[in-house]
Amino acid sequence: MPQELLDHARTTLRLRHYSPRTEASYLHWIRRFIAFHDQRHPSHLATHDVESFLSSLAIDHHVSAATQNQALSALLFLYRSVLNLELDLPTHLVRAHRSKPLPTVLTRQEVQEVLRCLTSTHQLMARMLYGSGLRLMECLRLRVKDLDFAQRQIIVRQGKGGRDRISMLPDALAPDLLDHLHHVQRTHQRDIRSGQGFVLLPDALDRKLASASRDWIWQFAFPSASLSADPRTGHVGRHHLGPTGLQRAVQQAAALAGLSKRVTCHTFRHSFATHLLENGYDIRTVQELLGHRDVKTTMIYTHVLNRGGLGVRSPLDTV
Repeated sequence: MPQELLDHARTTLRLRHYSPRTEASYLHWIRRFIAFHDQRHPSHLATHDVESFLSSLAIDHHVSAATQNQALSALLFLYRSVLNLELDLPTHLVRAHRSKPLPTVLTRQEVQEVLRCLTSTHQLMARMLYGSGLRLMECLRLRVKDLDFAQRQIIVRQGKGGRDRISMLPDALAPDLLDHLHHVQRTHQRDIRSGQGFVLLPDALDRKLASASRDWIWQFAFPSASLSADPRTGHVGRHHLGPTGLQRAVQQAAALAGLSKRVTCHTFRHSFATHLLENGYDIRTVQELLGHRDVKTTMIYTHVLNRGGLGVRSPLDTV
C-alpha cells in the first residue's frame, strides 16, 4: 500500500508541475513519515501522529527549522492534495520559527582571491554567480538561448517562485563565456553525429517542437561531461552539471585562499547585492536583479552595510 501511495503522490506532484528536486524531497519525507509509524497508511493516522513525527525531527534528530518546515509542507501536500484530507494542526506547529542570520559577504579582494583558486568551468560559473547575482541552480539551468550577448543580459527562466527575470551579463565575463560555448557547441555537434544530442525540454515543448530537443539554442550552457537518462522519461541526453561539483570546488577554493569565513556558492550572490548597494545603486534595482518578490528581503543587505567599518564608527577608534 505505501508504494501505491507513493506512486499516487508522484503523479500528483507532476500533474501540478512541481520541480524534480521538490518531488524527490516530498517523497523522501512521506517515506520517512510512513516508516516512523511502522508502515501504517497515512489515512489511518491522526493529527497527533503528524505532530509526534515533527517533534521527533526537532528533538531527536535536531533538524533545523527550515528542514522541519519542509517536512511539514510535504505532509500537508500528502494529506490535502493526495488523500484529500484536512489536518487540524496546533498553531505552534503550523511553521517552525526560523532565525534570520545576516548573510556572509566577501570583500571585493576576498572574491578575487577565491576566484583565483578556482579553475576552468568552475571559475566561470563562480564568476557568473558573483557578476550576475544568480542562484546556483539558476546558473546550472541556463540554456544557450538565455544568454543575450548583444544586450549583455541573462534571462533567468523559472527562478525561485516560478518567476522569470533579467539580470546583467558582465562585459568582463562575455569573452570567456563565448569561448566556453564554442567548446560546448563542438561537443553538441559530436553528439549529433553519433545519433544523440538530445536535451530535456521544459513542459510539453518536446511534443510541440519535435526537433527542438536537438537544437543548439536549447542546449544547457553548462552541460554534464557524460550522457544520462532522464529519470522521468528514460530518454538519454546531455543534462546540465549537478550542483555538488561547484559547491565542493568553492569550499576548497575558500580554504586555499585562507579565508576565515564560511563560503558557499550563495555567498557570491550575497556579495553581488552588497557591492551593488555600496556602489550607490537603488535598492529597488537590486531587488529586481535578485528576483526578490518583497523589497524587505533585499533590505537585509542594508543591515550588512551597517556593520563594522562600513557603518558606525567605534568609540574605541575616537579615544
